[in-house]
Amino acid sequence: MLYLIIATAVVAYLGLCTLLYLRQRDLLYPAPPGAREPRLVAEAKLLRLEGAKGAPVYVLHVPAAPGAPTVVHFHGNGEQLADGAWLALHYQEAGLGFYAVEYPGYGLMAEQGPPSEEGIYEAAEVALAHLKGELGVPRERTVLQGQSLGSGVAVEMAKRGHGERLVLLTPYTAIADVGARVFPWIPVRLLMKDRFDSAAKAPGLELPVLIVHGTRDEVVPVDMGQSLGKLFPNATVRILEGRTHNDVLDRPEVLEDLMEFARGGTG
Repeated sequence: MLYLIIATAVVAYLGLCTLLYLRQRDLLYPAPPGAREPRLVAEAKLLRLEGAKGAPVYVLHVPAAPGAPTVVHFHGNGEQLADGAWLALHYQEAGLGFYAVEYPGYGLMAEQGPPSEEGIYEAAEVALAHLKGELGVPRERTVLQGQSLGSGVAVEMAKRGHGERLVLLTPYTAIADVGARVFPWIPVRLLMKDRFDSAAKAPGLELPVLIVHGTRDEVVPVDMGQSLGKLFPNATVRILEGRTHNDVLDRPEVLEDLMEFARGGTG
């Protein structure tokens, strides 16, 4: 009888592991339904670029004032390009450029899915090459900014030599670390396909980094942002008391700090 109970438990556990392995990208990339075009502010454009494999890459671009930097924004896993229009407006009003990149499998690029770490990196590379080559924005005036899932994309692009500064909003150390917190009884680190391992990349990145994290973040624990702050050689960490995963940008003073940092300040 005991043998039967143990065998049943093992089979159930292996079945759960298999299910999570097969459905992990559904959990990691909960793309919102529908494809919406971003509401364009004055002078903003929705760009349709040709990807490396012929598939389109969509970018929201707001030109910077002469000599001002452009912030390249990578959104979270529950958003799409259109959700960044409000942020584009704030940066435009401050005289900064804004350049938001869509992910394959999301929004206007829903048919290019399913999403994956490598696919997102490829789209980001296409967008950054266009920013520098066609739009004439050099690395010295490019600030990489990633929110939640997008923090890992921004870190990877910095590792590849893009950007002069790096902003990470509610960042994780690695996606596998987040998964291990949610499913501590599952060997997540063995099963993860998409790792976005920012912690492993951080020590080799010398550029200035600003990390913003809320103490009540219910998705990515605040200690992950604090840990990253110790791994980057040149990082400033802002911990926002009482803020959760999705409201760190609700305070005007936080946006002002991001813009000051983009211009070359300490944030």
